[in-house]
Formats: sequence, C-alpha cells, structure tokens
Amino acid sequence: MPEAKHKIANDSPALAGVVAVAGWLVPGLGHLLLRKWGRAVVYFLAVGTLAVVGLALRGNIFPASPDDAFGLLGFLADVGAGVFYFVSRFVHNGGPDVSRAAGDYGTRFFATAGVLNLLCVLEAHEIARGRKA
Repeated sequence: MPEAKHKIANDSPALAGVVAVAGWLVPGLGHLLLRKWGRAVVYFLAVGTLAVVGLALRGNIFPASPDDAFGLLGFLADVGAGVFYFVSRFVHNGGPDVSRAAGDYGTRFFATAGVLNLLCVLEAHEIARGRKA
C-alpha cells in the first residue's frame, strides 16, 4: 500500500491567519510553521537579499504617511518586507540617494523584496488552507 501523505494543514482559517501574519513579519516563517523547510530558507534568503541590497544602494524607503497615491503604493510594497522594513527605519539614517542610479535601483530592490514576501505570504496561506501542496 502506498503511504498516506502527512497533511500539515487542517483547513483552519485561524491557522491560515497565524501562518500569514508570521510569514509577513519574518519572511519564510509561515512556511517554516508548515514544515516546508526548503521553501522557508529560500524565501527568507531571497527577500532578505533583495532588502539588504536595496538598503546598501541607499534606496528610498517610503514613510507610513504617504503624500500621494504613488507614495502609498511604495509604502505598501516596502512594508510587505516585514521585519526588514521595520529594521530599515532604524539603519537607514543616511537618507535615500536617488540622485544617482544606484539609489533608484535600491528603491526598486527594496520594493521588490516586499512584493515577493507578500506573494510568499499568499502561498503560505493557501498551503495552510489546504488549497495548495
């Protein structure tokens, strides 16, 4: 007889919510809670690398009080990086350097880290709900 697969998720909305919030706060933590070790490590490293490179290039980190619609979208993308966003508010003391291409690239790298993490959160939520393996 073939072995039955161990089902991690129990289709619980509460579990899915906890996994989603954990995955947002620390990239990969949602997958770690679901025992998806490889995905957890890859997602943490991918989001972390993008965020650190964005900070190293002195990209613009959007504030919580945006001035316009684009500022709001930038803030939502940045805050998607979870703990990296909150840490960036403390270590980003030199201010953005958008006068050169490197600063502009840094802005894009950090925003990409946030959007990638939000996609990882969505995947962890779907796994916890039993809709994805």
